[in-house]
Amino acid sequence: MQLLTTSEAAAYLRLKERKIYEMVAEGTVPCTKVTGRWLFPKAELDHWLAASVSRPDGMARPEPAPIIGGSHDPLLEWALRESGSGLATLAVGSEAGLTRFAAGDILAATIHLHALENPDADANVAAMKSRGDMRDAVMIAFCRREQGFLTAPGNPLKLGAIDDVIAQRARITMRPAGAGAQLLLLALLHRANTPLEALTAVQPVCPTGPDIAQAIRAGRADTGIATRAVAVAAGLDFVPIAWEPFDLVMRQRDYFGPAMQALVRFFASEQLAARAREMGGYDLTGSGAVRFAG
Repeated sequence: MQLLTTSEAAAYLRLKERKIYEMVAEGTVPCTKVTGRWLFPKAELDHWLAASVSRPDGMARPEPAPIIGGSHDPLLEWALRESGSGLATLAVGSEAGLTRFAAGDILAATIHLHALENPDADANVAAMKSRGDMRDAVMIAFCRREQGFLTAPGNPLKLGAIDDVIAQRARITMRPAGAGAQLLLLALLHRANTPLEALTAVQPVCPTGPDIAQAIRAGRADTGIATRAVAVAAGLDFVPIAWEPFDLVMRQRDYFGPAMQALVRFFASEQLAARAREMGGYDLTGSGAVRFAG
C-alpha cells in the first residue's frame, strides 16, 4: 500500500497543506494516523476522487473498457478465451484492480485479499462491505485456489513455512504492493512477528505467478508465493500455505451484459472443470455464485 505524507497528499490533490489539515479535522478525506503522523493511502484517495465526480444532468458515465483487471490467474485467462466472452485481462494486482474498477476504467476486477490478523477471515467480502463505492457492485465467485511457496525441484532448502524462508535467508520474490500474493506474504510475516525487511528480497518485483516461476527456474530466486497451478505448469515444487477465494467484481448492470453472461455460463461447463483438474489446485464448488451484492 502506497502511503502519502501530508505534503505529498496536498501536491497530489493540488491543494494547500492547510486545506488538507482542515479536511482531516472535518473527517472528509481518507487518512490514518501512525506514530503521530497523518498518512494518506493513495488508493483510498483515488477511490474518494472517483466517487466524488460530479456530472451534468443527462451525462452518462463513460463505458468501461472490456477488460478484467486485477489479480492474474491462468485458469481464468483460459476461460476468457474459451468462453467467447471477448474480454481481455490486465494483471495489476487485486487492490490496483479494484481502484481501476471503482474509477470506471475496466469492466470488472479480480481479487484475492488477505487479512493481517485472521487467516480464516473472508477478506474479499469484508473489503466489499467496507467500501462506499461498491453500492451497485456484485461479486461473483470464480473458484477457490491453493496458494503456496514455489521452490526449485526437490525443494533444496527444505522450505516448509515462512519461518524456514526467514531462517534459511531464502531469496524470495516480491509481488507489487496491493497484489493478493503480497498481502498473503505480509499476513504471514505479521503472524510471525517479522518485518518485511527481514526477508532476502529479490528484484525486480514479479507482476504475476509465472514471472515468479521464471525467476526460480533461472536461478535468480529460491522461492515466491504463487498458485499450485503455476508450479505444476513450470515443473516446480510446491509448499502449500492456504486455500483462498478468487472472485470477480463488476457492476450489477454489466453482470447482465453479453460478455459477462458468456463467461459466467462457461463457469458451469465441463470444459472448465476438466481444465481445472488438469492444472491442479482449484476448487470450482460454487463457481458463478453471488458472494456480495451492493
